[in-house]
Amino acid sequence: MIELLSKERCISCNQCVSVCPTNVFERREDGIPVIARQSDCQSCFMCELYCPTDALYVAPLADENTAVNEEALDAQGLLGSYREQVGWGKGRKSTASADGSYIIFQRMRASH
Repeated sequence: MIELLSKERCISCNQCVSVCPTNVFERREDGIPVIARQSDCQSCFMCELYCPTDALYVAPLADENTAVNEEALDAQGLLGSYREQVGWGKGRKSTASADGSYIIFQRMRASH
């Protein structure tokens, strides 16, 4: 479930608003969106994936609200950690070729 949107890191690009399939975020006049409907979050990680500044933290368990502290999340490297794990962002290596589905697809393709 979406737990944090860092106002310090946010650049008001509103990518999170645009990509969220359940309309969890709301645009604001000051530019920094807010988590308006947290309970609608399905933990799809799309917002975290598309955030160019790693300003979001999605807890991996959709049904659990977790008390979070931005400084602690930052110190643990958890802000934007999903995006990092899949290799999205400048200076990161894509992990797509290690994905099981990708490997199976490549093997099937090679056998034809």
